[in-house]
Amino acid sequence: MARHSITRRRLNLSALGLAALLALPLGAQAADTWPSRPITMVVPFPPGSSPDTLGRMVAEPLAQKLGQPIVVENKPGAGGNIGTRLVAQAKPDGYTILLTINGPIVTAPALYKSTLGYDPECDLQVVSMIGTSPNVLVVPADAPADNVQQFVERAKERPGELNYGTVGPGSSSHLGMAMLEQEAGISLLQIPYTGFPQVITSIVAGDVHAGFMVPGVAMPQVNAGKVKVLGITSLEESDVLPGLPTVASQGYPGFESISWDALFVPAGTPPEIVEKLNKNVLEVLAMPEVQEKMATLYFTAAPTTPAEAEEMIQAEKKKLTALIEKLGITLD
Repeated sequence: MARHSITRRRLNLSALGLAALLALPLGAQAADTWPSRPITMVVPFPPGSSPDTLGRMVAEPLAQKLGQPIVVENKPGAGGNIGTRLVAQAKPDGYTILLTINGPIVTAPALYKSTLGYDPECDLQVVSMIGTSPNVLVVPADAPADNVQQFVERAKERPGELNYGTVGPGSSSHLGMAMLEQEAGISLLQIPYTGFPQVITSIVAGDVHAGFMVPGVAMPQVNAGKVKVLGITSLEESDVLPGLPTVASQGYPGFESISWDALFVPAGTPPEIVEKLNKNVLEVLAMPEVQEKMATLYFTAAPTTPAEAEEMIQAEKKKLTALIEKLGITLD
């Protein structure tokens, strides 16, 4: 009888343990064992691009914290939309993550209304911002304008004559200048190029009068004295671009057009995994050596909660979607 009682007791305890395990949310169970194998970080831009370099800066220390390798896979094409769509359609288990920039998340839905193939709001979950960087407004070294006010005055004196270079309609280089045109009441001619290296070459040569540029491409030419900066597009002065005035401080308060990179997972990823990933990402972004590496790309670490990142994205999306619709831009 005693032996049977012990056996029954063991069976009852086993049943209780199983019931308790089954009662746990599936996400909590997944987070306890995640990650148990390598993670793929998709970067929807080519090797050597700033998102790729930034992604690799973060991937290595993040892998060490998580105890599993993070394999960076470049999936470029269609302005980042191809790789972003790939992650949007991936299994939401925490083993496929996305590091991308503003375009595929904020402006693509307005530019590609019928051909995008994914909805960032429904198909992706932001984990954290990674880094932010202002763009710089540059002109040829011998241009008569030394600040934004003088550039605007010159544009008003010669309506429709001054041009600016971009990396294509709907890009940050295009929308940034469109914002300035709108706020300053000027009209400029857009000249699209295939990339920022071509834009800066034309500005150095004097064939193009101005351009909003990523600092990683512009600053070497600024430091060489071949172009000059009229302003940067963050609301406040930047630690990574010390001494350069903002456009906002030169008569256009509220003017902001920053580049950012953020980390995403497919929608439906268990919230416990999102929380665990966010916690580790924030620890990585707090590392001085990571911040120093990011500064070489003119990026400032921007750790956020998922909710904070989503709020930033929605505010930017509202502003830029209205601008795109006003300009009538479509890339379908």
